[in-house]
Amino acid sequence: MFQHVFAEMNDMLDEIIKRYPSAEGLNKQELLQKWNLLKRMSDGMIDEWLMFEEKMSQVREQELVKPTSLEPEQEAVTALPEIHLECFSRGQGYFKLQMYPQAITQFSQIVADYPDSALTRYYLALAHLNLEQNTEALAHLHRILRLKGSPRLKGLVCNALGCIEAKLANPQGACSLFAQALQHDPTLTEPLYNMEACRQNKGQLQFGIG
Repeated sequence: MFQHVFAEMNDMLDEIIKRYPSAEGLNKQELLQKWNLLKRMSDGMIDEWLMFEEKMSQVREQELVKPTSLEPEQEAVTALPEIHLECFSRGQGYFKLQMYPQAITQFSQIVADYPDSALTRYYLALAHLNLEQNTEALAHLHRILRLKGSPRLKGLVCNALGCIEAKLANPQGACSLFAQALQHDPTLTEPLYNMEACRQNKGQLQFGIG
């Protein structure tokens, strides 16, 4: 739906990146104007997206849309009170937009009131991982393993821990954790991919979202 818009924005940004270092005078001013235009468009899209996420959350809260049939895993998630909070929908919105510091701010407000929210802590862990903040991510991941959680979430946690070990140049430890992830949930695809990537020492690791 928005591919052509983003294509145009990327073309304009590529032009700025290419021309700005050597630009002078009016040309430099023109590029700055284009940059400011892109910034306003980007900020506007982010605001619209977050407002849309809030409306979607309100619809869920009012139970205007009910799924016809849910798997037990999905039913367990929708029963969590914290996922209906505005902070949660905002956090997810920021996370999807890869605005990880802002996502961390939103999800941190939730764990202050729901310290045993395994799903929220998982989002926090992934946000910290994407910012290369391994210490913070590890704290949340190990906390999740001590909480009551679904086998799928435990599998995703072990997969994330394996990714950290792989980044720390410990392929043996990483593969062991990927294997544990599959023991928790054999249907997960990320641990299989990561195990192969780790063995071949190539490919981008996959964290996975619940």
